[in-house]
Amino acid sequence: MAGVSKSFGGVHACRDVHFGVRAGEVHALLGENGAGKSTLMRILSGDLLADTGTITLDGAEVRFPSPVEAQRAGIAMIHQELDLVPGLSVAENIVLGREPRTRLGTVDTRRCHRETRALLARTGIVLDTRRPVGELRTGEQQLVVIAKALALDARVLIMDEPTSALSAAEVEQLFTVVEQLRRTGTGIVYISHRMEEIGRIADRATVLRNGAVVAEFDPRTMTAAQAADAMVGRSVQTLFTARGGAPGDELLQITDLAVTSRPRPGRREPDGISLTVRRGEIVGIGGLLGAGRTELLETLFGVGSRGRWRGEMRLDGHTVRPRGPRQALRMGMAFVPEDRRVAGLALEHSVQANAALSVVSRLAVLGVVPRRREAAAVQRLVADLQIKLASLRDRVGTLSGGNQQKVVLGRALLTEPRLLLLDEPTRGVDIGAKSEIYALLGRAAADGVGVLLASSELAELVGVCDRVIILRDGRDGRDVHELDTHATTEADLLAASMGAGAAADAVVVAEGAR
Repeated sequence: MAGVSKSFGGVHACRDVHFGVRAGEVHALLGENGAGKSTLMRILSGDLLADTGTITLDGAEVRFPSPVEAQRAGIAMIHQELDLVPGLSVAENIVLGREPRTRLGTVDTRRCHRETRALLARTGIVLDTRRPVGELRTGEQQLVVIAKALALDARVLIMDEPTSALSAAEVEQLFTVVEQLRRTGTGIVYISHRMEEIGRIADRATVLRNGAVVAEFDPRTMTAAQAADAMVGRSVQTLFTARGGAPGDELLQITDLAVTSRPRPGRREPDGISLTVRRGEIVGIGGLLGAGRTELLETLFGVGSRGRWRGEMRLDGHTVRPRGPRQALRMGMAFVPEDRRVAGLALEHSVQANAALSVVSRLAVLGVVPRRREAAAVQRLVADLQIKLASLRDRVGTLSGGNQQKVVLGRALLTEPRLLLLDEPTRGVDIGAKSEIYALLGRAAADGVGVLLASSELAELVGVCDRVIILRDGRDGRDVHELDTHATTEADLLAASMGAGAAADAVVVAEGAR
């Protein structure tokens, strides 16, 4: 790609970018959210047309007016956001648009499942090809997206944050597949914010900032600090800053919480979970993929599975049971869901409409929301969270993934909650944005907000939280372990998650806070 530029209105997403990948090479592409990485790759994959510049493939200049044309030329992309049809099976999603046909022209279902099973077996992915994708966990859906791209036998494969929803074991599976593709001569563009992954699998790394190439590194000698400084254009301070002061009175108390509902594949409903959150305290929820972290937060916010409750939930000393988001918001709770595009945003609506969605009743005068009042509230939010956009009227779906996440988090903070529930709040977010989000959480806690944070990133749990609750299978109160992050390492959390070592045999309750 030579001299590639692309603008959206007054925003320059790419500026005279030169970028390439060789056969059998893994070329890492780094940059903050909004730096232009996804835009550049959407141009390469035929999803967008560049304003200027050229693309050369095997020495010949090419132009892709659509993703289909790019795929025919051997270029495939694994998008950061999942592009699957929930009602179709795993196999149907993987062959969508390329369905094998019978002599009569109908879809050959048997061949579809047979070829999909063979593909999954080659890549080490274990999934039932007949299961509807909508029943899979987010990590499993991510594996389906990866398999879908591999089915194209691409010569150039673009991976945009492919590990953001994967467990440690699934990441290892992916890296094995990457090595297989490297040996067959496939060129791979690898976009990730996880420095340890870049250093492990990439042959070279290029950094974008504000739509332009600003640095190139050898990832084997590149330090995380060097990459971070290049990405943000300034020295990045320590991600996790110490917070002064001790937590206050007890805000949330859960005792033997369990939900009995009709079994749903891939879900682990709470069963006998007890925990507390105090004012000004950040409590982490850890555990392996499928341990029940998301289900617990959804239950607390009133959007979990319908069923019979057992146990008790007390907020500020009052017994409560939210029966939906509206009621939970009135109680002083706010929730940032794991999948922002499906459960967190109305993608076709503006940034302003999305950010103010949860406070419409507070802004309204005689049932009507004054636009200037709404815009003023959202504008302050945009400034505080440093959300990159051209206008508050921009469709939120046009923002980068990290800026979309900031809109969801900002909307939650705009409600001025007593209790903040966060499910993977920094998923797919660059190091600079992570630092800003952690600082925001620290300020919220300093203001007395209680925070319950579910994360699959062990460093995040250790660095941000005062205490960490480890769930295993979400089935038994004996499998809940409480760890003081002062004396806890990432290895300790992983051991507790897997049921290994002393953490598997006892509940460790440590007093004191960060």
